[in-house]
Amino acid sequence: MSDPKIIVALDYPGAVPALALAHRLSPELCRLKVGKELFTATGPALLEQLMKSGFEIFLDLKFHDIPNTTAQACKAAASLGVWMINVHALGGRKMLEAAASAVSSCSKPPKLIAVTLLTSMAEQDISEIGINMASEDMVLRLAKLTQEAGLDGVVCSAMETELLRKHCGNKFCLVTPGIRPAAASLDDQSRVMTPEAALRAGASYLVIGRPITKATDPLQALLEINQEIQGLA
Repeated sequence: MSDPKIIVALDYPGAVPALALAHRLSPELCRLKVGKELFTATGPALLEQLMKSGFEIFLDLKFHDIPNTTAQACKAAASLGVWMINVHALGGRKMLEAAASAVSSCSKPPKLIAVTLLTSMAEQDISEIGINMASEDMVLRLAKLTQEAGLDGVVCSAMETELLRKHCGNKFCLVTPGIRPAAASLDDQSRVMTPEAALRAGASYLVIGRPITKATDPLQALLEINQEIQGLA
């Protein structure tokens, strides 16, 4: 599979379990996501080891700061050779544009996407922080702002992909966490969808964690999900 649609979330506290899982998977079948906990614990050394094994990496650090600081952070992340990085769309237009400009000047730019709303947030959570707007409307506003600022796409709930496809077009990258095979536990995600349904709705890439990482046989779980989405990718 030349462009794997599954991004496996390495939500581990350290390098040993993360590398152990990676050794049980295949870079032809998935990419890997390294987030705040794991990157803070291990630094760039782990990324190097994973990339030497052939995996492309989504470095999920969700930068959100003043424009110059965010731009420099994005440039530093890009220099690590990762496939994708992200920022928070709530940082606003100036921050998004600064990040896009910084990444575009790199010799090998990663994909740059922005987080709209965290998939753990339900309507009540959004209201409590003072956003008096339906989550769908807020996500659309942030996605359009992200596109106008020159970024490649957004992280969004699979439930918003159909709407975003309609308004942002087919080339805009939609990365969807909160993906759960039909029989899997919801864990702490509020807005979820199955892999097949998410791709049919317009998702570009699917972030999947526990249904693969906690499986007795992670490679088999990955193969089964790829089988489920075969022909849709």
